[in-house]
Amino acid sequence: MTHPRSAPLACQESLSLGDARLYLAAAAMIAGNVLLPYALHRIPEGGRMFLPIFFFTLIAGWRFGAKAAVLTAALSPLANHFLTGMPPAPALQGIILQSALLGCLAAIAASRSARPTLPLLAGQALALLPMLAQAGWQACLAALQFRLPGLLLQVLGGYAVLRLMGRYLATPTREG
Repeated sequence: MTHPRSAPLACQESLSLGDARLYLAAAAMIAGNVLLPYALHRIPEGGRMFLPIFFFTLIAGWRFGAKAAVLTAALSPLANHFLTGMPPAPALQGIILQSALLGCLAAIAASRSARPTLPLLAGQALALLPMLAQAGWQACLAALQFRLPGLLLQVLGGYAVLRLMGRYLATPTREG
């Protein structure tokens, strides 16, 4: 028996393209992906350390499905670029593609698991693949060590956000 005050973890609710809730959810996740990077870029090297542009895309994929994740992944970097100049224009295409992939992987993982830890960790690990291809293992391991606070933010913060969503948003029931 669970404690009456414990919040359930938000499970996935895959929304259709004709559902207005998809666009409301994507707009909320995009807003998060604008505000979180803005705040973390105030910390020296905060953007590179925490990779905040992916945070709410992963949440969108986990909670609302692949469509919400792709909308969030495509529009968040563009909104950030037009509002703050970051990420720089040459990096937009790669960030959008990587973010969409991460969000879709989170959606797939959510459909198979009740724990958000794996897709959030995988998201950070996938973010290092281009570096691995260009600079090798040593540089990749150094970057992973540098991004450890980001890993913790994504895993612990993602879990906390999903718990809050489970507590305060209507959550569909899983058939099992």
